[in-house]
Amino acid sequence: MTWTVVFSLVIGIVIKMIMSPPSAVVAWITSKFALHAKLNPTDVNLTYNGKHLDEEEKIKFIDYFNEATFLRKNHIFPGNEKLFLHPETNVTPVVMNVNKGKTNINIYVYRYDDHLDIVKQHKKKVVSYSVRSDNLSTSTKVFSVNAI
Repeated sequence: MTWTVVFSLVIGIVIKMIMSPPSAVVAWITSKFALHAKLNPTDVNLTYNGKHLDEEEKIKFIDYFNEATFLRKNHIFPGNEKLFLHPETNVTPVVMNVNKGKTNINIYVYRYDDHLDIVKQHKKKVVSYSVRSDNLSTSTKVFSVNAI
């Protein structure tokens, strides 16, 4: 009889956790599938116009990138990936190479007056979306690269 009570109690706790998980668990799960995920400066190699940003500018850029507000996802039709990776524009992208363990992601940031276009490439998968960051849109100092 005691095993029945213990088993019922354990099943009740598991059902309660599934029906309303703690906010830390929900935040962890949603961060794993977030389109605009937060980046850690130690995992990122940042270049602009072929030159590396120094450590202070890199940290500032990544902080501004992490604080950016998601606007919309740009739909990419199969076969049009190259149009997003190498668009016909005068804008020089900031290239971020993110290495997390075995995962290697290339992120291209195209700056415009009112928004930023982000293009993420992981293996053959390409995803594009737009964000707004007042700090990155108005600050030209972040984009003035000091070569290392």
